[in-house]
Amino acid sequence: MKVYTKTGDTGTTALFGGTRVPKHHIRIESYGTVDELNSHIGLIRDQDINFHYKEILIQVQDRLFTVGAILATPPEKEILKSGKPRLNIPRIIEGDIELLENEIDDMEQSLPQMTHFVLPGGHTTVSYCHIARCVCRRAERLSVHLNDMEPTDVLVIKYLNRLSDYLFVLARKLSHDLNAEEVKWIPRKD
Repeated sequence: MKVYTKTGDTGTTALFGGTRVPKHHIRIESYGTVDELNSHIGLIRDQDINFHYKEILIQVQDRLFTVGAILATPPEKEILKSGKPRLNIPRIIEGDIELLENEIDDMEQSLPQMTHFVLPGGHTTVSYCHIARCVCRRAERLSVHLNDMEPTDVLVIKYLNRLSDYLFVLARKLSHDLNAEEVKWIPRKD
């Protein structure tokens, strides 16, 4: 199989099921942003961090491929004529969301309580987490927009929401683990 097909040279691309849409279509923006997020998470995983975080991030990357496949499939193409689902992959389930929640709860046990917003930064790895968190929020916003136009699996949106929370807490935990300064945002008084 060649990497280039030339079918997108006119500015359209195919969704799962064969429907062609413009490359700026909200569905393409949604799963393209999930793909971008997955790359940022790979960058975090490539850092010198605790092996447990790397294992969780690999699971997250796997789920993001699932999310991308779900977002790339228009509702009318989800089921084949035979009645079988087009996507032969596991769906996002509540257990995927619970894993993130449990990880958040575990990390927060060793962190000081937040009293202020924190400025992103303090260490390169922490900054990568904050960038991934922001991209995750954008993927979530785009998925919500898509859902307003065409029904989408609600667990996809819930997963992206919880993942952004996880990435925020992971950034704080890595700040703690790396002895990086966590700078509080204290609004100036004019």
